[in-house]
Amino acid sequence: MKVLLTGGAGYIGSHANKLLSNNGIETVVVDNLSRGHREAVRWGRLEVLDLLDYEALLKLLQREKFDAVMHFAALIFVGESVREPETYYLNNVVGSLNLLRAMRASGVGRIIFSSTAAVYGEPRQIPIPEEHPTEPINPYGWSKLAIEKMIADFAQAYGLRSIIFRYFNAAGADPDCEVGENHDPENHLIPLVLKAVKDPGRTLRVFGTDYDTPDGTCIRDFIHVTDLAQSHVLGLKRLVQGAENDEPVKYYNVGNGSGFSVREVIRTATEVTGGKPGTEYTERRPGDAPQLVASSQKLKEELGWQPRYPDLKSIIEHAWAWEQKLG
Repeated sequence: MKVLLTGGAGYIGSHANKLLSNNGIETVVVDNLSRGHREAVRWGRLEVLDLLDYEALLKLLQREKFDAVMHFAALIFVGESVREPETYYLNNVVGSLNLLRAMRASGVGRIIFSSTAAVYGEPRQIPIPEEHPTEPINPYGWSKLAIEKMIADFAQAYGLRSIIFRYFNAAGADPDCEVGENHDPENHLIPLVLKAVKDPGRTLRVFGTDYDTPDGTCIRDFIHVTDLAQSHVLGLKRLVQGAENDEPVKYYNVGNGSGFSVREVIRTATEVTGGKPGTEYTERRPGDAPQLVASSQKLKEELGWQPRYPDLKSIIEHAWAWEQKLG
């Protein structure tokens, strides 16, 4: 089997690449390296290519004959999307449309898409089920929801079969420390906490202390990146083998089902590292929901997924080992 990974030089894509390769699946990574890292492609082959270049993408898909596509490539930062919505709609939505067009023209009929809990917007219930209304509150969430809709329309019109994973907060690093999180700039909470521990000259900014949560800070569902990647291996198996009653588009939340506040993350990081980050408490960040916690029951029941590292301490321990390796 051969699988195309868009954005496979990035954080989540590189972890999925490792698991797929360990399962004997041939991988080809497409990444423009604007935010991914060439050295993260330690398995399979890298093709440096931008999804906005439709002709180059089409040539690759026609030449290689892929069995499926895993679509990780996207800009992912909420705050940046609020400041630069044009960039997000162009990169995420137009790039994804090019991918779907090239897949159709090349006869590739299976896709696993990396969506996000941001499609839900302000949660009406906790934990959030897949049937929750989709009402994004930032351009990043809207761009991902637009792609979900495109995939559903391609499934209806052209017979595309797909699985859409709605990620909660990916965190941690490969337990073997072969790949990990390395965004530039870094905007994710756990690595920011750890960088502030490692460098006393850095200050961790905490956005908002007046949310309607037990300690006033945002609550998020942190999912270990290896557990997140494992869901893609199971999803690929389901797509290839199929089931007689499978819908053409299946939606799954991927999260631990438990939430941790910003202050809880800081306390756990202090316990793991023995150091305490300097913190600055500031106003809320536009586009942030107070609480996002997943119901992943459907993923467990239908795909047999079980998180291997569900506790926050293990997630931060692996992230800390990777952060120290980065130097």
